[in-house]
Amino acid sequence: MPVTYPPMIVMGAQGTGKSTIGAALAARLNVTFLDGDDLHPPANKQKMAGGTPLTDEDRVPWLKTIGERIAEERAAGRIVIVACSALKRWYRELLRSSVPDLLFVHLVGDRDLLAERLAGRDHEYMPTTLLDSQLETLEPLADWEGGVRVDIERTPEQIVDDLQRLLQRRARSD
Repeated sequence: MPVTYPPMIVMGAQGTGKSTIGAALAARLNVTFLDGDDLHPPANKQKMAGGTPLTDEDRVPWLKTIGERIAEERAAGRIVIVACSALKRWYRELLRSSVPDLLFVHLVGDRDLLAERLAGRDHEYMPTTLLDSQLETLEPLADWEGGVRVDIERTPEQIVDDLQRLLQRRARSD
């Protein structure tokens, strides 16, 4: 009997490796990957490119779009993994309003590690100056949210290996 996986959000502040881990995990599990960055409306991208953090009001339409896309994929019989910061609990609840069994994988690293990673990266519209505002906004995944917290100090391959094993154990116990 094949293992089935829940739809997932790989979340965290910028520099945690959401897109890298999300894409690698999706490839490993043979499911669809979407980068939440690609779903931002142009106004959000322009605002961030100018160094201005998004407000809750900026994020709500984007989060609704992500939730709707995950639900559409699910309705079409596809499982999807999405890279999305999902910084606040109520953002995660908004996403879950479209997909109740959504699993959050919170990538966690300290500020120095994130800043080091960001120093070597060139993002289309997300300047490194927004790291501190993201960390201030971040509400870490709580135990009651039923997700998974992952330390990013290891290699992406090690992280994906661990996540695959964890997901397989969860699927077998359901």
